[in-house]
Amino acid sequence: MGKQDPIISFLRQEKIIDEDKLQTVIDQQRETGLTFISILKKENLLDEHQLTRVIAATSNIEFVNLSPEMVDPLVAHLISYEMANRHCVIPIKKENDQLLVAMSSPTNLSVRDQIETKTGYKVIPAAATISAIRQAIHYHFDVANVTKQAIASMRLKESTSQNIQYYDDDPHSSARSASDPITKLVSSIIRGAIDARASDIHIEPQESDMKVRYRVDGILRVAIDVPASAQLEVISHIKIMADMDISERRIPQDGHITIRHNGKGYDLRISSLPAVGGEKLVIRILDKNVNRWSLDAVVESPDDNKKFQELVSNPYGMILLTGPTGSGKTTTLYSVLQLVNTPERNVVTVEDPVEYRLEGITQVQVRPVAGMTFALALRSIVRQDPDVILVGEIRDLETAEIAISAALTGHLVLSTLHTNDAAGAISRLVNLGVPPFLVGSALLGTVAQRLMRTSCPKCKQTYQPSKGELKSLLGKSYKDENIELYRGTGCNNCYHTGYQGRKSIYEVLTISPEIRRMILDGSNDVAIKQQAIKEGMRTLRKSAVDEVLSGTTTPEELMRVVDVGRE
Repeated sequence: MGKQDPIISFLRQEKIIDEDKLQTVIDQQRETGLTFISILKKENLLDEHQLTRVIAATSNIEFVNLSPEMVDPLVAHLISYEMANRHCVIPIKKENDQLLVAMSSPTNLSVRDQIETKTGYKVIPAAATISAIRQAIHYHFDVANVTKQAIASMRLKESTSQNIQYYDDDPHSSARSASDPITKLVSSIIRGAIDARASDIHIEPQESDMKVRYRVDGILRVAIDVPASAQLEVISHIKIMADMDISERRIPQDGHITIRHNGKGYDLRISSLPAVGGEKLVIRILDKNVNRWSLDAVVESPDDNKKFQELVSNPYGMILLTGPTGSGKTTTLYSVLQLVNTPERNVVTVEDPVEYRLEGITQVQVRPVAGMTFALALRSIVRQDPDVILVGEIRDLETAEIAISAALTGHLVLSTLHTNDAAGAISRLVNLGVPPFLVGSALLGTVAQRLMRTSCPKCKQTYQPSKGELKSLLGKSYKDENIELYRGTGCNNCYHTGYQGRKSIYEVLTISPEIRRMILDGSNDVAIKQQAIKEGMRTLRKSAVDEVLSGTTTPEELMRVVDVGRE
């Protein structure tokens, strides 16, 4: 009888599975030629813990029942978060020149070599489950824990050295190593914001400390508090990364950082503002993967999507998007650009700032300090034989006149205005000084937009709203009937807010012959809006109510986003 496979011996010895199932595995191995491990995984005969124990035992590697508390915090950061996450590994402890590393694939020699090259220590592999390693990585690279470790490291340095210099005074400070506490702290703040799906990071000096807040789904929430003693170093490090002048603290500055996180590229736009107590920094996080945008993904409502498609299919004319700052106008405009961006068209944009770089499109950055205004850039763009022109924002009469002239002379012009609803864009152009006959002739349509937070899918539950709540929600269409709504109760998945993610709602006003006549006659916004509703326009409020009734969001979010008094 031949020598028994060590995996089979271990399974028999430990009695992890019964003999019948074990014989089935042996028979399958003989028939298919697959390894015992592959068959055990395929048949789901062992759980993650058992399977990892089998691999460890049969490879003569130690198995550790890993928990975050077992990991030395300083040792964990001998490798980067990216390396730990990519290979599912985390250093546990070091002794002399040896480093004990928990690995999900402890027999992977290539990963061991990479860790040894990075750390300078000889790696002693230990087997641990994937879930346990992921938990330890999350714990030790979490922004709050990294902050604690960074503060402890800085205090240790202060107690051992009296000659600490801030970045402002140290010409070599930009070359800090990845293991430096400030470097780790800044990295964890940025990484934590990306993982939380934040659009912005606010770093705000206060009297007693420095607050770090993330804007997630349009709402600011506190991430961590950093001691005031670390304020100068944190801000200086970010300014160095963004190629900003660290010696200048009296005037606002702008900078830019490009990073990668979890295999994806991000652009970080940095803005500094001198304030009482120090400089405030705001970091805008922009995902470089704009190819994910399509009109179908951004404008999910079939009716609104169809209206957008019809507007964009026109060879010339003007389309305006309206709404407050942060309502998603740029995302919608870029999704429209993706639709019209074909090899047969020359597409040019003038923006302030250029937020995303789009392949195949000429993008122009407005620079008022250098004299490059919207109007000046637009005059030059019209002479560049464009088919489609995007104007980031119409702010004055000169820009409006050039844009409308371009729309009337064979160009498709896309732009934005800051108005509360779609009809308000028409009166806004007239108030700027554009004659009504030009507005009526150039406009194809106006679109008002808002972003509503959507209920967390993990914790949302049905509830029975009161009659008063339903009457407030449905207005004249209210009927005394049983309607169930949804609301998030709050969980770890949504940071106990009850919401996760956002969705666009639209009010699409198409310029019909009757509305064009009303513009020429000088009709007010209310009359034009009423006519558009008669012609089938769905208002922002109606769009929001539909999302509430479908369970996508809540009445509270409707009240927060939609100006009910204007409906």
